Amino acid sequence: MLKVLVLSLIGGYIFSLLHIPIPWMLGPIVVVMVAQFIYKGPLKWSGHLCDLGVVTVGTVIGVQFNTGLFGVMGSILFYMIMLNVILIGGSIGIAYLTSKWAKIPMKAAVLSSIPGGLSQIVVFAEEEKVNEIGVITYFQVIRLLLVVVVVPFIVAGQVMSKPPADAKITISLVLLIALAWGFSSLTQRIHLPVAFFITPIILLILLQLSTPIAMPQVPGIVMDVAQLLIGAHIGLMLKPDMIKLPVRVLVGGIFSAFALIALTFASSFLMSFAMSSTFATSFLSTAPGGLDQMVVLANAVKADVSLVSMFQTFRLLFIFVFIMPLLKIFYHWKDKKASLQKRAVL
Repeated sequence: MLKVLVLSLIGGYIFSLLHIPIPWMLGPIVVVMVAQFIYKGPLKWSGHLCDLGVVTVGTVIGVQFNTGLFGVMGSILFYMIMLNVILIGGSIGIAYLTSKWAKIPMKAAVLSSIPGGLSQIVVFAEEEKVNEIGVITYFQVIRLLLVVVVVPFIVAGQVMSKPPADAKITISLVLLIALAWGFSSLTQRIHLPVAFFITPIILLILLQLSTPIAMPQVPGIVMDVAQLLIGAHIGLMLKPDMIKLPVRVLVGGIFSAFALIALTFASSFLMSFAMSSTFATSFLSTAPGGLDQMVVLANAVKADVSLVSMFQTFRLLFIFVFIMPLLKIFYHWKDKKASLQKRAVL
């Protein structure tokens, strides 16, 4: 873990010198990922540290959340549903092309292409007895990595980065992060999707709406530390043994990721036109990356963080609450139909 910390610090420092977007996340991701293919010793990172980074980001977003958005929730909900239908429909189309090219079963291709959380998708695949777990993991990891690496460069030229915050770390901010961690640990036990990110936002919004507590300012170093904690974890996700998959599968994963980026890039113009939002806000709201990474980037480039948080959270809930159960019903019906046909033949 100390080796990974040193590598992450080096990566973050170099990327900040080069003025690369979100340097303290991208730097650790790139340097730690490359190190795995060069250094043969063990490299590890605690999942709890990554969760702490995610809780910190969620707390910061909750502190800064624009509660006025709830007043226009009706119109926003229509666009959230429409854009997610486009995303899921496009994902299935991409899965069909990927299935033909990479010669993998359609079921595995669909689970590989749907931009949901890696752990939840893998658990679902195991429950459905899908054999291509390694392929699904590779597709989901390469999508996350490519989105996190490519998207910042697409939006970085659209807006100016925020100047470093002059605020200092306060006891109230530390206590809020600790409180958010405690509640997140509880909601994770009841399997709330992305509990360590969504819980702090909900908690801080409720505190803002129901109490007169003044929200503390957030210094830039807090987000930098959170980025490093998350980036180190993501950098370790792409394991060297993943590149041992067939070339068609490796290429299929890259194609699928870029196709999803292109799809959301196009749909972001629709959102920008319909809601009069900036391109950065629209693209980060629809981009098929990790919820916490897209919000970190939104915070870094002056996009509407509250809107990005709402759209990204809705996407994950839409997939977990609506799409995954539908897929389960569909595949169970398909398996039952195939079983009946097989019996009829016998």
